[in-house]
Amino acid sequence: MTADARFWNKIAPKYAKSAIRDEDAYRYALERTRSYLKAEDNVLELGCGTGSTAIELARSVSKITATDLSEAMLEVGRERAWDAGARNVEFQCSSAGEAPKGPFDAVLAHNLLHLLPDLDAVLDGVAARLAPGGLFISKTPCLGEMRGSWKYRMFQVAIPLMRLARYAPSYVDFIDIRTLEAAVQRAGFDIIEAGNYPADTPGRYLVARRR
Repeated sequence: MTADARFWNKIAPKYAKSAIRDEDAYRYALERTRSYLKAEDNVLELGCGTGSTAIELARSVSKITATDLSEAMLEVGRERAWDAGARNVEFQCSSAGEAPKGPFDAVLAHNLLHLLPDLDAVLDGVAARLAPGGLFISKTPCLGEMRGSWKYRMFQVAIPLMRLARYAPSYVDFIDIRTLEAAVQRAGFDIIEAGNYPADTPGRYLVARRR
């Protein structure tokens, strides 16, 4: 088991009880995502956590394979999916790089990309799991956009200290929007929608179509 898997397993009970930080931004991004999905779609979600997004979208698609490297997170997700009657959500324990091969009509990755040490490799893997014209939909905290602010300086100090105390994952990228979008395009995608939900971090929401 990796250090990150142990970290997310440890915090899973607390994470499951925590409220969404910006409910309005989450709901807006969720509905934008739903608008791109079709009833016959086979969808893959990377870094699904406790499955909230997969369960919300389940009625809009044929099947969702929801993956995460934390088995403890997935156990919460399975219980929630059962309670919600979302029988077309299948939970699998895997890292982003080891996720099922597909092919899929859409791949989702919400609040994940800034935690990946090799972003280019994962994005290449996403493209390989999609047929031409398939969609990659993501939302990423772009901490690099706050560069120069007191929040940025606080994060720069706090995150390494939290990592030492095992209160943060092993890698957090202070990525900015330009770098993120360039990486997505480099992997063979055309960005067809972009926005910041929430605006203050910002949480960069992207919809990209595989060429």
